[in-house]
Amino acid sequence: MNKHVFFCPPPRTLMGRGCRHELPALIAHLGWRRGLLVTDRFFTIQTSWVQDHIAACRELGIEVVVFDGGEPDPSTTLCDQATVQIRAHLAGHPVDHVLALGGGSNIDLAKALCLTVPTGASVRAYSNVWPAHTQVLPLIALPTTSGTGSEATPGAILLDPDNATKIAVMGNTLRPAIAVIDPELSDSCPPRVTADAGIDALTHAIESFVTQDASDFDRAGSPDPGYSGRSSLTMMFARESIRLCGAFMLRAYRNGTDTEARDGMASASYYAALSYGTAGLNAVHGIAYALAGLTHQSHGTTNAVLLPYVLDELRETRARELLEVAQLLGMPPGHPDDTLLALPTYIRSLVEQLDIPSDLSQCGVQEHQLERLRTDALQVTRLAKAFPVADCARSYARIIQHAFEGTLAGAVNINN
Repeated sequence: MNKHVFFCPPPRTLMGRGCRHELPALIAHLGWRRGLLVTDRFFTIQTSWVQDHIAACRELGIEVVVFDGGEPDPSTTLCDQATVQIRAHLAGHPVDHVLALGGGSNIDLAKALCLTVPTGASVRAYSNVWPAHTQVLPLIALPTTSGTGSEATPGAILLDPDNATKIAVMGNTLRPAIAVIDPELSDSCPPRVTADAGIDALTHAIESFVTQDASDFDRAGSPDPGYSGRSSLTMMFARESIRLCGAFMLRAYRNGTDTEARDGMASASYYAALSYGTAGLNAVHGIAYALAGLTHQSHGTTNAVLLPYVLDELRETRARELLEVAQLLGMPPGHPDDTLLALPTYIRSLVEQLDIPSDLSQCGVQEHQLERLRTDALQVTRLAKAFPVADCARSYARIIQHAFEGTLAGAVNINN
């Protein structure tokens, strides 16, 4: 029996420059009266955004409790400590919603707290499937970067310090109930964050565009899958995201005051999230997670360095899609075979223009670590199974070797 398309976006989206100011009225309309705002100290100290939201909510009879202990790459330990601290502060007076302000790290932490604050349980209890009746607080996501996509996805990624790996807390009830896409929140992003976030958005869009079809995707028998493969619906959002990234990613990096570029990348990030948040991802992220564990490079960097080499591996199985990607990015038209060879090199040039490493050796990887990188990447089975190739293990080995050497079929070895 063929599988039907399953699509699960956030129920409500506010989008546009300054749209966050409409949020308190929407919260009041939904009948929520006490919220937990999860952020970090940069936003409580260096911006007025937190206090502005508190004041606007107070006028509508809504109380806001603030936790500003967010950290980059939040750990299970941080989540459990935050749970204890927040529950002690609430003193038996529960909140009815959670609001996340920040990048993907703060949003992921907030998602996990939506599960743990009501019960006090350790977040590790939710690293696998949890009962359908589990209480989950509704989440509002206000991303301050244009790339992560966490405002439209069903998962939270946390570091587990016990074994130096990342665990995923997954479920469609963790998708934000409200996504607030306000480009003003990204205006102050420094160039390095803008570059990492931008290439992350482009990776999300392209990867979900070429991933496993919905009809072939392994949903593990779930009637409510977090990820369920690509469809015409997810690919529609991916196309627009790729086009916007091609038009605005470098502009936003080179000139942070370019509001048209900031607006374009905010939309690109969200459209990419609407695509990969259902379609899922594959080899780029699968290997990037292993690379991050090895080198502690940023998520955007680990995606960027691998993306060209993954696309090179897909020239046969996803030729039609890659030709469309080239067109959407504005590459000059040419013979299809030439374009398929040129696209990975073009992507690598974009990475270099963002001042991001373009091969694994530049990330500090040594040759004797390549096999470990392949083995660790294959352990992320959800992503490996979605890579549309006949032999994933062999493909991963080729990708990693080529990424180490800087070798692309359509270009000379950059390390020679």
